[in-house]
Amino acid sequence: MAKEKQKKELTFEAALKRLEEVLDALEHGDLPLEQALAVFEEGVSLVRLCHGKLDEVERRVELLLKDEAGRFFTRPFPEEEEGGSAG
Repeated sequence: MAKEKQKKELTFEAALKRLEEVLDALEHGDLPLEQALAVFEEGVSLVRLCHGKLDEVERRVELLLKDEAGRFFTRPFPEEEEGGSAG
């Protein structure tokens, strides 16, 4: 469970950097089968994490609105309105 918590705390950039390292290790093909499988599983987890972070950013961008005067404003996520800040 500690690994899952660490992955959730990774920034997008850190996760992407680690994913590049994973891909490099897999491309060279010099890992034993069990280790290669573990590294592959880590890579899949990192891809999911990055995808989730990109989805979150996309939702935030979609909440960027323009008023009648052409000015931009934002509105909080529904979960932020109900439960306060998440951070």
